[in-house]
Amino acid sequence: MRKWIWLMLLVLMTVAVLGSRGSTFFEQRPSPTIVERIPVKTPELQPSREVDITPPVSTEKLLNHIQKLNFQRYTTKERSLTRTYITTELKKFGWKPKLEKFSDGVNIFAERPGTNKAAKAILVAAHYDTVASSPGADDNASGVAVVLEVARLLGSRPTPRTLQLAFFDQEEAGLLGSQAFVSKTARLQNLGGAIVMDMVGYACYTAGCQKYPAGLPVTPPSDKGDFLAVVGDTEHLSLLNAFQNSQNVPSTALNKQESIPAVLTLPIPFKGLLTPDTLRSDHAPFWYQGVGAVLVTDTANLRTPHYHKPSDVPATIERSFFTGAAQIVVNATSALLEKDQVLETKPPS
Repeated sequence: MRKWIWLMLLVLMTVAVLGSRGSTFFEQRPSPTIVERIPVKTPELQPSREVDITPPVSTEKLLNHIQKLNFQRYTTKERSLTRTYITTELKKFGWKPKLEKFSDGVNIFAERPGTNKAAKAILVAAHYDTVASSPGADDNASGVAVVLEVARLLGSRPTPRTLQLAFFDQEEAGLLGSQAFVSKTARLQNLGGAIVMDMVGYACYTAGCQKYPAGLPVTPPSDKGDFLAVVGDTEHLSLLNAFQNSQNVPSTALNKQESIPAVLTLPIPFKGLLTPDTLRSDHAPFWYQGVGAVLVTDTANLRTPHYHKPSDVPATIERSFFTGAAQIVVNATSALLEKDQVLETKPPS
């Protein structure tokens, strides 16, 4: 009996020793670690930024310019007063305007260099004179106001291309100011394209209020004058096409969608020889010099009954249309300034 007791004690001692050495027999597996389930936040999708969208134009500032220019700008003294206003405004925005005299008048020119010296400049321009007996709210205080808004919004914005501004004198006398401007051939060598505004503030919304000249290369969208026309030469379609994507509303703008008009782009072949009505403003001298230029317009006498009349006053400016037209110009200008490729249309291979 004692023998069996000793044998049992020996077995128990052996098991104890083996267990202390880490035997895997009857091993108790560790309990799984308890992990606190913390909800993972899914990153919110950021709205796409199509290019750093340009800031919104100010309707108040645009209309204020037209009010300040609410006088006939025909005589030498009147045009001098106009130049004083324009240059004073440009200086407020940090520009250094220069007066460039020619035989019959004085142009105003200003430049903000780009970051890429090899990229050609973009010029934004409008004429500031009027015919006799008209205060020219639409023709062309509206264009002057938009150039000043471009100066305010884009003057301190670094871009690859250089931004140039011009205010032409004596357009009404036969495009004399723009002809004098393009006569400086050295300046044209670094000019990639020009955006010229002539009447951008009038709209009409009744059937039949919009007329069209003969020989247009496109089908008119409607007989209502609710669109902005952009006329360009076929040798520089990239410049013209910049306006096809220019209707994006700045993300910071409120309630602006309703004020962005449709854009009708008109590619004109043979530099307008077959459509002389497309040569009636300051873009034409640039075409003759081989420089790409577009005319941005509400189509002038083809739409407004106030063309060259005393009734062309600030009250006839269509606020919503005018604001949208200005925004389109600012958007297109900003997009062109961000690029550095050649704007000439490549001939078919």
